[in-house]
Parts: sequence; C-alpha cells; structure tokens
Amino acid sequence: MRSRVAGVRRRDRHGRGLRGPLTPPQAPVSRTRAEKFDDLVHDEVRRLGARWGRELSGVEFGVEEVPDVEPWFDGPVPLGRTVPGEAGRSVRIVVFRRPVEARASGEQELGRLVRDLLVEEVADLLGLSPESVDPSYDSPDD
Repeated sequence: MRSRVAGVRRRDRHGRGLRGPLTPPQAPVSRTRAEKFDDLVHDEVRRLGARWGRELSGVEFGVEEVPDVEPWFDGPVPLGRTVPGEAGRSVRIVVFRRPVEARASGEQELGRLVRDLLVEEVADLLGLSPESVDPSYDSPDD
C-alpha cells in the first residue's frame, strides 16, 4: 500500500520514468545530427575563408539533406555540388548531409570527408589544385 501526501504528485506516475528533456537545449548533448553537421561545415568554411577570404567573398555555402536526382539516375550519389551564379545570384557550394554521413564510418572520417569535399569544390571553382587550396588535403589516390 502506498501512502500519498495530500497535494504532492509523483513524477514517476505509472512507472514510466522522468518526463521531459534531461538536459537544457543549449547543452552540446542535446544537439541533433543535422545541427552538428551544420557546425562542422561552418567550421570548415570559416577555416577556408581565413586563407581564401577575398576569393570566396561572393560564394555562399549551404547544406541540404539529399541531392535532387532523376529516378533513372544511374551513378554514384553526389556528395556536393557547385551551383553557378546566374541572374544576380551568387555562386553557391552545397554539401549534401545524408550521402556524406552514409559514406563516413565515424566522426573523424566525417570531418575529413567534409573538409576534402569543400576543398575540392573550392579548388574547382578557383581553377586550382586541391593541394594548393589546402595543403592538408588527402588526395583520393592516397
């Protein structure tokens, strides 16, 4: 038999455990995978901008979930894309989150893959080799 104090409700009613979030929303543990991925891309863009800021001043960087591909598309799913600027819009480099996450096997490889992808897109845009854009670039032949 349970005793109840008048006016006191139990948080663990029906044995379901605590209700509500256990951490405040600003704590790092409560960030979603998409938010962490956005932060990773933002950090790499900031790092590249420190070296190539003037050349990349008119370039927008973005993250999308998946690329738009036709149903009959038969090839590897793109990890990123450079959208040329037209009609007064600036050039846009887009990283596709879901294919990049599917390709990486861990957080460290995810960071390396995002870095290499952005370096390749910037190098292609500037007409340079990836190694000259970022000396820490891992070429696919390695």
